[in-house]
Amino acid sequence: MNGIGIDVSKRQLDVGTTDGESLQIHNAPSGFTELDAWLKKRPAIQIVLEATGGYEQPVLDFLHKAGHPVVRANALRARKLAQGLGQVAKTDRLDAYALAQMAALVKLPSYQPLEPWQQKLREYVRARRQTMQALTVARQQQEMVGDRELRRLLQANITRLRTLVERLGKQIAEQVAQQPQLTVLKSMKGVGPTLQAVLASYLPELGKISGKAIASLVGVAPMSHDSGTMRGKRSIHGGRAEIRQVLYMASMSAMQHEPRLRDFYRSLRARGKEAKVAIVAVMRKMLVILNARVRDTQGGPIPA
Repeated sequence: MNGIGIDVSKRQLDVGTTDGESLQIHNAPSGFTELDAWLKKRPAIQIVLEATGGYEQPVLDFLHKAGHPVVRANALRARKLAQGLGQVAKTDRLDAYALAQMAALVKLPSYQPLEPWQQKLREYVRARRQTMQALTVARQQQEMVGDRELRRLLQANITRLRTLVERLGKQIAEQVAQQPQLTVLKSMKGVGPTLQAVLASYLPELGKISGKAIASLVGVAPMSHDSGTMRGKRSIHGGRAEIRQVLYMASMSAMQHEPRLRDFYRSLRARGKEAKVAIVAVMRKMLVILNARVRDTQGGPIPA
């Protein structure tokens, strides 16, 4: 069976297969219908799309609903595989072929569509994060200005952005409160509405896979760097940065108020671990505990 890859841009989809076939269509409903008919004649092990900031979402949902084995792959991971296969040049068609190779060689977690409430929550979470980034830029801009009148104008923009951040935060908290299944996340001190919202909208796998797998998915699992008798320093990379950023802030609070995590952090520091290494370990432990609590609430079996 084929491995099939789809390179996604705002306006078009470039499709490639391990058999060397290709297709180029519009990234629009009319194109999706054409793609569905084309794929039905070419059974695939997996169909891999690269995450492209949201442009892949409509076709992902369409293909999943149509019953195709579709997967969303991490962009960095896909690019490294392409380089490992000797693909130095980069075009949409070549990227589609590299994704097809990934589909044939690597078993990836199937795409799990979000519920409507999760999709709405994700939009608010993303809007709040983007507004906070704009607020940081606005503050830096004001710091570089000496003219009093200009600083006053820039302050008005800062005030507007700060108000929007607060308003979005309140609306996110209201949406979280309307989902009783998220209450279990509050059982850990340090987990507030922001982290609940991020986990609910960016980590639908929570409670459905093992603790080790969930840590790897988020990017807080230490990766080995060994060769022969050499034992390199473990490090983290990849994963879902949107979750790690909020999880980091939550872990700093949890280390102050959650005895189990506070003691864990102190024991690591006492054993000579660097502060940043110990914090990442706390983030990982925090995530694994939350994963287990969600799983137990759902009454599911312990994942392998």
